[in-house]
Amino acid sequence: MRNAALALCALLLAGCETLSYYAQAVGGQLQIMAAAQPVERLLADPQTPADLRRRLELTQRIRDFASRELKLPDNGSYRSYAALARPFVAWNVVAAPAFALEPVSSCFPVAGCVSYRGFFAREDAEAHAERLRAEGNDIYLYGVPAYSTLGHFDDPLLSTFIQYPEGELARLIFHELAHQVAYAKDDSTFNESFAVAVERAGLRRWLSGREADLQALAGVEQRSEAFSAQLGETRARLRALYRMPLAPEEMRRRKAAELAALKPELAKHPRLAGVEPNNAFLAARATYTQLVPRFEQLLAEEGGDLARFYERVKTLAATEPSRRGPLSSPSR
Repeated sequence: MRNAALALCALLLAGCETLSYYAQAVGGQLQIMAAAQPVERLLADPQTPADLRRRLELTQRIRDFASRELKLPDNGSYRSYAALARPFVAWNVVAAPAFALEPVSSCFPVAGCVSYRGFFAREDAEAHAERLRAEGNDIYLYGVPAYSTLGHFDDPLLSTFIQYPEGELARLIFHELAHQVAYAKDDSTFNESFAVAVERAGLRRWLSGREADLQALAGVEQRSEAFSAQLGETRARLRALYRMPLAPEEMRRRKAAELAALKPELAKHPRLAGVEPNNAFLAARATYTQLVPRFEQLLAEEGGDLARFYERVKTLAATEPSRRGPLSSPSR
């Protein structure tokens, strides 16, 4: 069990450079595994609260749909439930240099490099963030409701997301299961953008026949795409700025002006209210959005056939990044 958990750390939590990091990673994962109870048992238990029972029943319909209709892995993931005494399962730390948009990577032999480092305790994440900040980096620290073990373990449903609205719950399950389909070493943008493309396609199919819900979804996606485009424009302007032969003080002044213009937009998004925009934030958002249109184009080329789409993505994931063509991660 311990060796398996250590392997999981290498796959997921990016950059286990110290014994203390290994310890928190192993301990956190083992805690989740110990807390997980089979959904079937909880549904059969008359002591299970009615609200939780309804949520679990919904997740199982979503889970069945994911394998039956979306061709996502049919295994024990999301067939158990773990209640955690915290609002998020983990906290991620993304860092980027003061005058660059490429995130600082955490690298190790098994899973390669990823663009963040995750911690099961917020205090540990904050301590790591402070060390990186002291080195002159921009920092974006945020809580995550779920993560994928890439099929190495059966990921449970968690209290950190079980109360999400139906659409968000379906999105999350589809997204995390997609990570079990394909994984490109050293390329977080490829992996996350693929999972987002799957969640978007999956949610449209889940809502098929529910016209009001589909119209609402179209509005949400339109606003999300407009926001992503705005962030992309800001990244482009900052990228050009960082190439200029300016004194550091002037560079910081112009950078601050660009980022200040984003604050009113972030305030329109409840989950981003209070976030201080910086290079790390922009890098983190790009990881989840930059390649989504290209993956959706690939799915369209396959006539919407998800099984064929997955095979193409798996082939690309195993290909050298420089040979992936338009699905190579673009410069941030």
